[in-house]
Amino acid sequence: MDVTLRYFDGCPNWRLAQQRLRAALDCTGHGDVAIVLERVETAADAARVGFIGSPTILLDGVDPFGRPGATGSLSCRLYSTADGLAGSPSVDQLVEVLS
Repeated sequence: MDVTLRYFDGCPNWRLAQQRLRAALDCTGHGDVAIVLERVETAADAARVGFIGSPTILLDGVDPFGRPGATGSLSCRLYSTADGLAGSPSVDQLVEVLS
């Protein structure tokens, strides 16, 4: 399994997403999987790779939290969680998409 975390430097949530993603990988028996960090630096880069906000998690190249029609943007991303909107998916949400 390939796991990529896309982010931009100004995002306040990408490190939390990385921590939660590591916890979810460990919980699902994928603790040996490396998380590839991919920094998106410009709006042009965001449009080119289809980056819809930071942090974006890709599993085998697919965004499990993506929405059809979302456009590339160098911006912060919000996730709908059980506790309301958050800057990162919860560990439970990540475990669910990894299982």
